[in-house]
Amino acid sequence: MKIPKRLQPLLEDGLIDDVIRQLMSGKEAMVFVVRCGDEVRCAKVYKEANKRAFRQSVDYTENRKVKNSRQARAMAKGTRFGREAQEEAWQNAEVDALYRLAGAGVRVPKPYNFHAGVLLMELVADADGNAAPRLNDLTFTLEEARTHFQTLLRQVVLMLCAGIIHGDLSEYNILVGEDGPVIIDLPQAVDAAGNNHARAMLERDVANLAGYFGRFAPELLTTRYGQEIWALYEHGDLQPDTPLSGYFVESTKAVDLHGVMQEINDALIDERERQLRLRDAE
Repeated sequence: MKIPKRLQPLLEDGLIDDVIRQLMSGKEAMVFVVRCGDEVRCAKVYKEANKRAFRQSVDYTENRKVKNSRQARAMAKGTRFGREAQEEAWQNAEVDALYRLAGAGVRVPKPYNFHAGVLLMELVADADGNAAPRLNDLTFTLEEARTHFQTLLRQVVLMLCAGIIHGDLSEYNILVGEDGPVIIDLPQAVDAAGNNHARAMLERDVANLAGYFGRFAPELLTTRYGQEIWALYEHGDLQPDTPLSGYFVESTKAVDLHGVMQEINDALIDERERQLRLRDAE
């Protein structure tokens, strides 16, 4: 096929040898099947902001790191340079997340390179070597639905233990490869510890999974795994293999405001005394 303009730099730099076909065109990018030596991989070409259906939201980009203060100021002002920097940060978020999650053992496509705005990564394949289908294109038995749900729930936990929340997880960005489900599309991934919307996003991701698999296994529709996972994470008790029940009850215990204020005052007194001791020692 004719080489797309955006893939030409990868061809010229020897990162790919040929473009076999276009695999898909989504709301944020186009994906091509490419040949790299003896291997077949895929190349994700990000669409320009004005051609992309998925709009960056401050909910996703809150507290994301940028290279320097100049970029941060430009992004805040919305200048041309700032918009370009914002696009770069949006794309880099997926690259960084993929490397981080792959290293943590999460089932994501293996990343190989990011060059000229194109992400080169593993082609997830089915048992016949063809590009794996998306979850929403398949139907499942009761047991298959339960198994895939638990597999993906464990992936969500692994991601959270690595400090990342997908933020847009659904049946549309999960592939079912030869060895099971694989999570894709991570440019909107958020830092679990640095984003004020992290809890809501985590719970929504899990609710989306329960809602989809609940079509085949209705008992999943009444579970509260998202709330349970976040509570464990918030209390520092979440581990990759932490048992989950799907049952969760919100605490109705009133907050002891007097006790909290007393602890704060005690800490302030301790700090003042420490400062006085340091001053006297000089």
